[in-house]
Amino acid sequence: MTSDPAAGLAVLDVRGLTVEYATGDTPVRACDAVSFELRRGEILGVAGESGSGKSTLITALMRLQRPPAATTAGSITFHPRAGAEPVDLVTLSPSGLRSLRWTSLAIVLQSAMDALNPVMRVGAQFVDVLRSHDRSLSREQAWAKAATLLGMVGISADRVRSYPHELSGGMRQRASIALALACGPELVVMDEPTTAVDVVMQRQILAQVLRLRRELGFSVVFVTHDLSLLLELADRIAIMYAGRIVEIGTAESLYTKPRHPYTRGLRDSFPPLRSPLRRLTGIPGSPPDLLNPPPGCSFHPRCPDRFDGCDRERPELLTVDEHAVACRLYPSGDDRA
Repeated sequence: MTSDPAAGLAVLDVRGLTVEYATGDTPVRACDAVSFELRRGEILGVAGESGSGKSTLITALMRLQRPPAATTAGSITFHPRAGAEPVDLVTLSPSGLRSLRWTSLAIVLQSAMDALNPVMRVGAQFVDVLRSHDRSLSREQAWAKAATLLGMVGISADRVRSYPHELSGGMRQRASIALALACGPELVVMDEPTTAVDVVMQRQILAQVLRLRRELGFSVVFVTHDLSLLLELADRIAIMYAGRIVEIGTAESLYTKPRHPYTRGLRDSFPPLRSPLRRLTGIPGSPPDLLNPPPGCSFHPRCPDRFDGCDRERPELLTVDEHAVACRLYPSGDDRA
């Protein structure tokens, strides 16, 4: 792949993104003033327990949320290639979104069996996407390109006329990835794409994602509850808790020197492969009820390092040396670890 002069520049800039669910008299804030930047060609991992707001975040990024969910504040600025003007996805019209989906923005959903149409041949689903975005393609050309795309993710070209139920779980997931890449998008969002496959297939899929990212140059937002997986895959990782990003930094810094007690708890909950035997420690308690969140820092009821004021003052995300943390242990962003 030739070097991209835009490499390192932002492809997505999210500022103050807030998503609420209008349930009953009190809305539930599932994403609370989330801000981050995704660089071109970068893999940004998003990790956290179930209920932390990960899935709400990615559906908001792709404008796929449905009522009662609604984006109530913030912006999602997408910076296209070729010097095109940036666009705010939050305010973009439905027709504007349609023009960007698949050609610029794509998503790989968690369950490939649900994402693929069970009564259409796999190749026909590629043909629909390809011809919808390129009217000059004949059906024969589109079928040939579908076979090529499947081959790109390690699926034999003769499976292009198979139905989804005739493929294994790993093949369906890889087909979903190939389908997302069909029109050469700049940004691919992946929602736990390896959850439904075994460990061996998980590693194969991740290796293919890394290879394709190098060859095609797209950026990735990779969402999972498995921090250990992101430490191998991602360039940077954002940790979510109770709808907020509480820490964001490089994969190496989050593994060797996590600042936030929640990040440290996630890291210490899985065994290292090349370290002395040690007792694993989990995180006591349960995630907060977002309908009635605790005052101050939302993690303070479970935090081993809490001190006076944590139950009253909510810390903001402060950045130092490209590492950001929302914790009162670092009141000025200074590193006391």
